[in-house]
Amino acid sequence: MKFTKVIAMLLCVVMVVAAFAGCTGKKQDTKGSAEDPTYADPYAGKTHQEVSDDLYEKVLGEFKEYYDKAIEAESVSERFALMAIAEAKLLESGVMLPSTSKGGNYAISRVAPKTINSTLWGNDSDRFHQVIAVAGENFLLKSEVEEMKAKWAEVKGTGTYEEWVKKYLTDKGYTLTDEYSWPYTSDPVVWDALNSYRAADAEAIVNTYDGLLEYDIENVQQPALATGYTVSDDGLTYTFKLREGVNWVDNQGNVIEKLTADSFVAGMQHMLDAKGGLEYLVDGKIKNASQYMAGEITDFAEVGVKAVDEYTLEYTLEAPCTYFTTMLGYGVFAPMSRAYFTANGGAFGVEEYAAASATDAYTYGTAPDKIAYCGPYLVTSYAASNSIVFEANPQYWNKDNINIHKITWIFNDGSNPTETYDRAKEGTLTGAGLNTNAVAKAKEDGLFDDYAYIAATDATSYPAFYNLYRAKFANFNDETVAATTLTANEQVKANLAMENQHFRLALSMALDRGAYNATTVGDDLKLTSLVNSYTPGTFVSLDEDVTVEINGKATEFKAGTNYGVIMQAQIDADGIAIKAYDPAADEGAGSSAGYDGWYNVEEAKKQLEAAIDELSESCDMVIDKDHPVKLEVPYFDINEPFANRANAMKQSIEASLDGKVEIVLVKTGGSDAVNWYNAGYYPETGDQMNYNIFDGCGWGPDYGDPTTYLDTMLPQGGGMAKNLGLY
Repeated sequence: MKFTKVIAMLLCVVMVVAAFAGCTGKKQDTKGSAEDPTYADPYAGKTHQEVSDDLYEKVLGEFKEYYDKAIEAESVSERFALMAIAEAKLLESGVMLPSTSKGGNYAISRVAPKTINSTLWGNDSDRFHQVIAVAGENFLLKSEVEEMKAKWAEVKGTGTYEEWVKKYLTDKGYTLTDEYSWPYTSDPVVWDALNSYRAADAEAIVNTYDGLLEYDIENVQQPALATGYTVSDDGLTYTFKLREGVNWVDNQGNVIEKLTADSFVAGMQHMLDAKGGLEYLVDGKIKNASQYMAGEITDFAEVGVKAVDEYTLEYTLEAPCTYFTTMLGYGVFAPMSRAYFTANGGAFGVEEYAAASATDAYTYGTAPDKIAYCGPYLVTSYAASNSIVFEANPQYWNKDNINIHKITWIFNDGSNPTETYDRAKEGTLTGAGLNTNAVAKAKEDGLFDDYAYIAATDATSYPAFYNLYRAKFANFNDETVAATTLTANEQVKANLAMENQHFRLALSMALDRGAYNATTVGDDLKLTSLVNSYTPGTFVSLDEDVTVEINGKATEFKAGTNYGVIMQAQIDADGIAIKAYDPAADEGAGSSAGYDGWYNVEEAKKQLEAAIDELSESCDMVIDKDHPVKLEVPYFDINEPFANRANAMKQSIEASLDGKVEIVLVKTGGSDAVNWYNAGYYPETGDQMNYNIFDGCGWGPDYGDPTTYLDTMLPQGGGMAKNLGLY
């Protein structure tokens, strides 16, 4: 996924001190002048790789140090504790501002609550075959939604909720339907589950295949393509017995070949060959996966995935991994039809794949009729920016136990803020989340009081990312879109300022995230979906007592201690005014969500003044009301709530920092969100990121361990480090 790019030389002289921002040489007197000094880029002439390496070590070196210690920990609990300390260092670096999770908005629906899997990690929450929905014009009453949620909590893990819900709804007079429709905002770019890290791709593809195991609607992991498994005494070998009689089919339902253990071997090799952004998940976990990707071994038979026989699959790990089975619900472990892949131009082997995929003969994954299916649905119709239709797979091994036989995704370009509500009201959509505009309309229609409920939040984190070294000043795919208005000198000044930790923290503490969030979900829910850390503070807890050092002091944490408690202990010890975990949140249960632990105007001003002092000393930089740092924020301007959100960011930061920072809003235009995504979501590398601040990217966990979040911020293969303008 990562490629080394050469950054254009902005200046012919490379400054000798890379640890600091570029220097002007002689300090200029700008008092009373409208002109900024001329700033020099200390990284001019360096490759993107070199810039990335330098900045990563400077900005995130301490995070990486603790992360490495965590990886070497002797116990799971010690690893969790050290991961929490590493995350504290990540948050303190100020490279991102945790913002919101999914959910926490008002919604109306004809879908019974909790019949879409709500496991915090993996892709199973995007699978819809177990959905229980009602037909007709009426939405489910808010009181009924709450009653069903309470029942789910009562019976979770018993396997009885599904049948109880069906009876509950029919007893209430509802008619169950086997059709489900939902809006989507971004078309899949590729249809290859093993060659994409994008949520827009995964959310569609995951309904076309099964994995070894699957979480059911009660969040209990159940057999899927595996009927069972065993683990060796040393914890290194997992052996799965596969279900017989499963077929690969094309999108017309024609049988291609049997699904066997080799399908999983083929899938893993293709994923490692393609390097489409998932490979980091198995790096250091599956035996010899790292060596294969690095070219140190070329025989894939040496990698720790093996078809013992036709229906016996074996994974060998580099080291015991207690959360390995939680990883199996993610696309990185998806099977693939070897025969269909090669028939569509594919080849196995790193070099062989690279050569094959560069030809016109390679069509695998380019469209929904260019993949093989083994899951509950076939994509029978797809029109870009219009609709995607999934229909029940007649060859599906578990076809008698799916509730939904037709799924229709309807494209929403975002230009009409009430479109999803309108379509839900008319019955075209099964339900809708309500933004501020839709809430107002639902109240006018008399549908709010009885039917609107608060959608559950999840473990997704959508941060605002700060570009540490912006090298692109228009969209990577179209230089005419979202083109900068900053002068060359303003561009350099912004980069130099972003390099400073105090400056970044000032930005984060200056944003009233409540007001920012209220523009999309309403003032009464403005705090509901706010998150204050990258990894939820309750994501994991210690299994045993652990003693770790916090700033040189041995500190004991008892078994049962939440991850967030340790994270906050390190932040407090470092004296940074961030409340990433609050033991009083969630009605005293403790949480990293549901409150604003970053917004602090007084502290933001202090951080900015510290930044000004350091930048003045190192770079002769002038920052005041007459010479503000200008930062560009591309935004989805045709969508009213998103436009309001961008303006809330601008107003809050500028007011908090007394006009010494100017937020320049850049309209991305177009008829949908694609131009906005192209500014900061779709780019493959850091030097393609066209922003100083971007709030359109997020991360949801892939498995039940904090590394699922923190791995994304590693250099070279982390995936989200590119959002910092690196790698």
